[in-house]
Amino acid sequence: MARQKGLMKYIGTIGDVRHFKIKGQPGFYAGMVGGPTAQQVKSAPEFERTRENMNEFGGCARTGKSLRTALSQVMSKMADSQVTGRLTSVMKKINLEDGTEARGYRKVEVSTQRQYLIGFEFDKRLSINGVFNAPYDVEHNTDRNEADFVVAAFNPTDLISAPAGSTHFRLINALAVLSDFSFNPTTGNYEPDDAINNELNVVEYSAYIPLNAPYAGDTISAALPGAPTLANNVTVVQCIGIEFFQEVNGNYYPFASGNCLKIEDAF
Repeated sequence: MARQKGLMKYIGTIGDVRHFKIKGQPGFYAGMVGGPTAQQVKSAPEFERTRENMNEFGGCARTGKSLRTALSQVMSKMADSQVTGRLTSVMKKINLEDGTEARGYRKVEVSTQRQYLIGFEFDKRLSINGVFNAPYDVEHNTDRNEADFVVAAFNPTDLISAPAGSTHFRLINALAVLSDFSFNPTTGNYEPDDAINNELNVVEYSAYIPLNAPYAGDTISAALPGAPTLANNVTVVQCIGIEFFQEVNGNYYPFASGNCLKIEDAF
């Protein structure tokens, strides 16, 4: 695959050369036109494995999209440009663990493979543990519809790497319900096993905390709306995050940099 470095910037096909952009990558790229036709991929016996992979990939993408939708309130400021593909990759790892369905129709059974989600950083360039080093813990109730982000007392000057110019920060405790996904032969699509509770969410914030004074600690509690009863085929994803602000005359202006979000637990 070639990469264009000249002044001419275009996307499309000229002769046998196809020009295109890659999301998240600079510059323009080129490659030879070729490969099987769409009809061959859909029906030819030699592409059966390809069809199986495409079908499961679509299910993994839909599962990842559900999580992104549930967390959209906070993700817009804290995710990198490749988060969609990275989440889909995590869901594919979960999909490969299913041993109950035929290849091409395997479930995305998050509830039995939650360990793959824990520790996921929504911006791969910025780890929350590299920004926020204060002592903390997370807890949840037995019904899994409430969870706490418990932060001990600490001095932000020593334990937070804040962007230059910021004066305050807020801590975030976000919960998102993610159902297992199974293939529905009637619709030909992967669908959530619990469509009612899938994507249910809540986001709670701490007060604006000054960066130049000791913090007494606090518990940021989050409760899913309606106190839902959750079955074994759903997972509650708990994310913690931090975002920075500059205070001017009592107004808090958000920073575009330094903010980060992480999946801390899944239960």
